[in-house]
Amino acid sequence: MDIVILGFITSFFIVLLATPSLIKVAKLKHLVDEPSEARKLHVSSIPTIGGIIIFAGFIFSYALWFPSENRNYFYNPDDLLGAFDQFKYMIAALLILFFVGVKDDIIGTAPLYKLLGHMIVAFILVHMADVRIVSMHGILGVDLLPMWASILLSVFTYIVIVNGFNLIDGVDGLAAGVGFIVSILFAIWFKMSGDIPLTLLASSLAGALLAFLIFNFNPARIFMGDSGSMIVGAVVSVLAIRLIEHDTSLLPSPVSGVSTPMMAMSLLSYPLVDTLRVFFIRAVKGISPFSADKNHIHHGLLKLGLNHKGTVLTIYGLNLLVVFSNFLLMGLDINLSFLILFLLANILYQAPLLFLPKKGR
Repeated sequence: MDIVILGFITSFFIVLLATPSLIKVAKLKHLVDEPSEARKLHVSSIPTIGGIIIFAGFIFSYALWFPSENRNYFYNPDDLLGAFDQFKYMIAALLILFFVGVKDDIIGTAPLYKLLGHMIVAFILVHMADVRIVSMHGILGVDLLPMWASILLSVFTYIVIVNGFNLIDGVDGLAAGVGFIVSILFAIWFKMSGDIPLTLLASSLAGALLAFLIFNFNPARIFMGDSGSMIVGAVVSVLAIRLIEHDTSLLPSPVSGVSTPMMAMSLLSYPLVDTLRVFFIRAVKGISPFSADKNHIHHGLLKLGLNHKGTVLTIYGLNLLVVFSNFLLMGLDINLSFLILFLLANILYQAPLLFLPKKGR
């Protein structure tokens, strides 16, 4: 059986079988989120340490099935060496992020320490693992980036994506569902191009998130917490940067014409649009961009009368619609494609909020 499928199945069943015990232990030890703030939507105590089992299932599966030379997945030693470097740096970075997130979920972490953790992880991924955006591919007339600009843009991309997934984790099943959709589409893309290590990375995450979604979909029995959302965001940021710089010549002809930056941005369109929206609103109000509120798009959909299930299913569908719009933009100028995709994503996600009463907006 293909190791990509084995990776998906392994992480899926680890999370599926272990989560009920984790929920029980979390309730016994009172590792729960109380509905003590007006912005919180749940009405009972919910365990918040789901990130532990997402991380465990994902990392075990990724390590267990990581391709090796004797499995004949590599054509030369350099390919194997590069994949192994990616593997070891990914493990090291995610371990740091995992412990920072778990501490924050259980007893809280000072913002300065969280920022320090993010910077260390970004250093490992960008500088040591060389997960960088090397070129803008013609967007705004820019192609190859100088080293300093490449590093800064890559770190910024990592920070935005990780915080984006943290911010959308506000409705049952939203962050886990969007993460599953994104990771499974990444897996399909990399599988079509023959990149087995990246396909395994995406499929292992997808299996863990699909199983977790069974317990996190409304009514949620467990939340992923910061440990989960940061792990998902970090892995997705690596997949997104790798996709932007990936060789499309090995892809089937109907897909090879799709712009890789456009595809990466459309896959992550919901967390990107929602993060940009809430930061803009907070800046206009003169408050900290990191303060909590109920100005997210998913909060607006709830105010329209949709329940949790209706809200997340709507966002899932809109996300897929934005992704598949890339096939309609093939052949257009890259800057025109960028503008159309930016406008389309913002209109699709935010147009329903225009129907809210003025006070609700």
